Amino acid sequence: MPPRLPALTAALRPAQSTNGIVSAFLVPFLQARNASILSNLQDKDEAYSKRIRRGRGPSSGKGKTSGRGHKGQKQHGSVPARFQGGQTTQDVVHHQKGGDAANFFSVEMSPINLNRIQDWIDQGRLDPTKPITVKELAESRCLHGVKNDGVKLLARGKQELKTPINILVSRASAAAIEAVEAAGGKVTTRYYTKQSLRRLLKGESESSFTPLGMISAEDSAESTESPILAQAKPFSYRLPDPTSRKDIEYYRDPAHRGYLSHLIAEGEGPSLFFKAPSTTVKKSKKKVTKEGIVKGENKLW
Repeated sequence: MPPRLPALTAALRPAQSTNGIVSAFLVPFLQARNASILSNLQDKDEAYSKRIRRGRGPSSGKGKTSGRGHKGQKQHGSVPARFQGGQTTQDVVHHQKGGDAANFFSVEMSPINLNRIQDWIDQGRLDPTKPITVKELAESRCLHGVKNDGVKLLARGKQELKTPINILVSRASAAAIEAVEAAGGKVTTRYYTKQSLRRLLKGESESSFTPLGMISAEDSAESTESPILAQAKPFSYRLPDPTSRKDIEYYRDPAHRGYLSHLIAEGEGPSLFFKAPSTTVKKSKKKVTKEGIVKGENKLW
């Protein structure tokens, strides 16, 4: 056992000077702390739980059947918490509530922020003079993999965006659209599917597809055929269009900069069920009786 400090201090304590003051370098040796403090360390009572030893006799409280009871499947093997004897479980019958399992309209997209795009432009890994699409983002490693529903543009670091860009993504937040347009750029959102994204990244579909929102009036007037068909010629597949009501209304909305926003007539909204009221005035037809007299003409007042 290591020696105690009080014994050392008694042996090392020098004679005091005449005025009763001890030298300063001897003060640390005069402390009365126990040198074997490490041998007294121990856990608190609540630091750990005692392991239950099952099957060690009736006095242990968990003897014989070890707390499992008598017979049955719960004693002989493990049973899931939701198991109900083989019948259809409740979470299948009544469906799971909450979370993504209950949201049939949830989408899985890869986020891309404005500060990362500006950083890639500064490094020369993205060309701002050309349209930036999903393929350019993936090939430049600005995105590490594209999820099933495409790419969503977000506005983190929007104050760092200084270069005007022409970007084509699946969706974009309102703050990101505002920041890009404030810098002199343009945002267009387009619909993609899992299979179309795979073909796009392989080069089997339109890699630099320019939707109608990006085509100027001069370019469309020069070409004799449809601009979409003209761009789809060198590729094996065309990009699909949305078929569900929710997707169609999203890409028809000018606020989302959807590529189908040109389909909305003046005064209409993106909804498929609510159109602008008609400007024509319905004319009331005059009723004619059997005698050939129009009602309302023979009134005195």
